[in-house]
Amino acid sequence: MFRNLFNRGPRPVEPAVDVDRALDDLQLRAARTKAAGGDWRAARDVIEAAGADWERRGRRVSVLSDTAADDGTWLYDWLTATPDDPTANVLLAATLAEQAGRARGSAPASHTTQEQFQDFAELSAHAAAAARRAISLAPHDPTPWVGVLWAMFADGHSRQAEFHQAFTEALRRDPYNFGTHLAAVSFLCEKWYGSHQEMFGLARQAAAAAPPGTAVTMLPLFAHFEYAMREFNWGTPTPEGVLACRRYFQRPEVRQEYDACAAKWRGAGRPTHGDAMVCRNWLALAYALADRRAEAKAMFDEIGPYATSPVWSYFFGSIEHGFQHNRRWANAR
Repeated sequence: MFRNLFNRGPRPVEPAVDVDRALDDLQLRAARTKAAGGDWRAARDVIEAAGADWERRGRRVSVLSDTAADDGTWLYDWLTATPDDPTANVLLAATLAEQAGRARGSAPASHTTQEQFQDFAELSAHAAAAARRAISLAPHDPTPWVGVLWAMFADGHSRQAEFHQAFTEALRRDPYNFGTHLAAVSFLCEKWYGSHQEMFGLARQAAAAAPPGTAVTMLPLFAHFEYAMREFNWGTPTPEGVLACRRYFQRPEVRQEYDACAAKWRGAGRPTHGDAMVCRNWLALAYALADRRAEAKAMFDEIGPYATSPVWSYFFGSIEHGFQHNRRWANAR
């Protein structure tokens, strides 16, 4: 007995957690590495390879903007070489928006300094101006209009009419664009410039109108995350807050709604759109909060190592910790 007790052998190695926003887009990862090394043409080519798949194009622009926000030398070399390149200008706008978000930080307003707010406003104004120039160079691309939407977060109370105009223009170019709708639902949530009612209204309207298989069909689930975080776990996550969120996601009417979203999302076969992995992470979190172990495990199996989406941090402090903690639970015997 004692021999068996003390000679259990090495513990199995846990699967890695990959928090890279490029996810399973290996072409994007390779291009980003080359761009960071000075080859801006690699960034141009991988964005333009998405063609009129505006959702994938927008995701690639967003991921590359993270890299350019760290060190934008290669992006400015690109703009110097071809100052009127539409793709370069779209990326510039996204990079300035990323820098604006970093300047503000993710803390609630009560824990954000006046200097942070000022930097947020100034960089957002630069992002908006860059997005408007990108629109003039790429009139058919919804991506810079999404940039205009995000730039309004620094001063949303005075820009309601401008917000709706930008939202309409983005939808005119791509009616079911995920990036457009995510920005709009976020703008209308209670922690920014709207209310729970406005947030759910837009999310549900978009999901009902969207074709099966599109990421937009999952927006009501995102709205439930925003609602639960704001109502039960605002600020620093606490065990009591997470427990209240778990109870919320176990409510029959909440489960029924996100189950319907998931069914429609899968209704056209296995989703392969640019933000499919984000939607899988959303579902894995919802199933975990609702104590649905079998469904959560199946979703984690689909996801593999790719932890994404800030919603994990709404309830567990960070993306990596939330993902790993719940994956362990889902795979426990």
